[in-house]
Amino acid sequence: MNREEALAAVKANVSNANLIKHMVAAEVCMRALARRFGEDEHTWGLAGLLHDIDYDSAGADAARHSLVGAEMLEEMGVDPDVVYAVRVHNECHGLPRLSAMDKALHAVDPLTGLIVASALIHPSRKLAAIDVGFVINRYHEKGFARGAKREQIALCSELGMDLTDFVGVCLEAMQQHAAELGL
Repeated sequence: MNREEALAAVKANVSNANLIKHMVAAEVCMRALARRFGEDEHTWGLAGLLHDIDYDSAGADAARHSLVGAEMLEEMGVDPDVVYAVRVHNECHGLPRLSAMDKALHAVDPLTGLIVASALIHPSRKLAAIDVGFVINRYHEKGFARGAKREQIALCSELGMDLTDFVGVCLEAMQQHAAELGL
């Protein structure tokens, strides 16, 4: 599946424009991390872009979310490694995250929300206006962006990255795609 086909599948299955932007944000972060680790950017990007494809049909039901998405992707003939990463990004299933891609997607998912929320509280409401320190300060404010699970973001350590480095890679990737993300 190429990127255009993946984006078309997302748009056919996800009605919320902000959720689609979140999925694109996860895609660009995953691509940047793949570059960092010398992995396949296309494959990692697909995992980010497709990870919430089932949200309209199963997203409200955490017990089904990601399992339904993985089934959808299997039916579309998506790479089994991407399917697995999507399946295990939802921690409620207790499935092991085996590959670096699995671990990266799990940690990236809430980080994109924290970065977006950080940009939105800045007076300019732009990604370009914030830096790593700004996001790290928001990370430590437990009442800020409560849905961005800090313990999940902190699992970037499983990739051999500290929080500052992880935020830096993802923030830079999102800043490079700010127009597409509307920020």
